[in-house]
Amino acid sequence: MLLTIDIGNTNIKMGVYQGRHLVHHWRVVTERCKLADEYAVLIYNLFAMTGLDMAQVRGCAISCVVPPLNGQFQELAQRYLKVDPVMVGPGIETGLRYEIDMPQELGADRIANSLAAYRGHGGPVIAVAFGTATAFDVITADGTYIGGAIAPGIGISAEALFRSAARLYQIELVRPPQVIGKNTIHHIQSGLILGYTGLVEGLVARMQRELTPQGPCVVVATGGLAEVIAAETAAITTVEPYLTLEGLRLLYEMNRSP
Repeated sequence: MLLTIDIGNTNIKMGVYQGRHLVHHWRVVTERCKLADEYAVLIYNLFAMTGLDMAQVRGCAISCVVPPLNGQFQELAQRYLKVDPVMVGPGIETGLRYEIDMPQELGADRIANSLAAYRGHGGPVIAVAFGTATAFDVITADGTYIGGAIAPGIGISAEALFRSAARLYQIELVRPPQVIGKNTIHHIQSGLILGYTGLVEGLVARMQRELTPQGPCVVVATGGLAEVIAAETAAITTVEPYLTLEGLRLLYEMNRSP
C-alpha cells in the first residue's frame, strides 16, 4: 500500500492506494504544533477504523506547505511506517518543464496538481485548487508549466469579512436563491459564491486567451468548494476531488528508490 499525505494550511488530506486505486481517504484539521507521535496515533486510528493495517504500507509520498510539519511527517514515515518518504519539493522529478522565474518557490501541492492534471488530461490544461488560497496552474500542450495565479480562498475571504464588519455574521457557503439577495445572508452568499465564480471565470478567460494558439484548454478543479463553484460556471471542465493525492501517487512512482 502507498500512503499519500497532502499537508495544507487548513487541512491535511490523506489517501491510501493499492496499485493505482484509491481505496480510502481522509481529511483532518492541520495542527501546526502537533508532534510526529501524535499524528502517528491519529493515522493508526484512521487505518484501524477502516480495517487497514498500517504495517502494510510500503511507501509514502508527502506534500507540505506548512514548514514546521515537514520534519514531523518525515519522522513519522521513518519511525512508524518504516519507509523513507518521497518529499515533494525542489529537484523532484516530475516530467514537466518549468518556464517560471523561481521554480523552487512553487508549492508542493501545486507541483502535484499540475502533474496529475497534465497526465490525466494532456495540455493545455489549467488546474484550479480551491483551498486556503485559490491557486491556478497552467501547463502547455508540450508539458511546460508556464505559471499561474493565486487569489485569497473563499473561506479566508469570508472570515475577513465577518471579522472586519461588525454587523455581518458567518453564514453557510452555498448558492443563494438569486443573484440579487433579499436579506443579509443572501447578500453575503451572492458576493462570496457568485462573486467568486466571476473571479474564476475572469481569470480562466484571460488565461485561455494567452493560450489561444494551443487550442482548447481543459480546466480541472479540486479542493473543498470546487463542486460549489463548478456548478455555477461552464469555465470549469471537470472536478477531481483527489487531484493532489493522485499527483502524489504519480510523483512517488517517478521518484521512489529502486
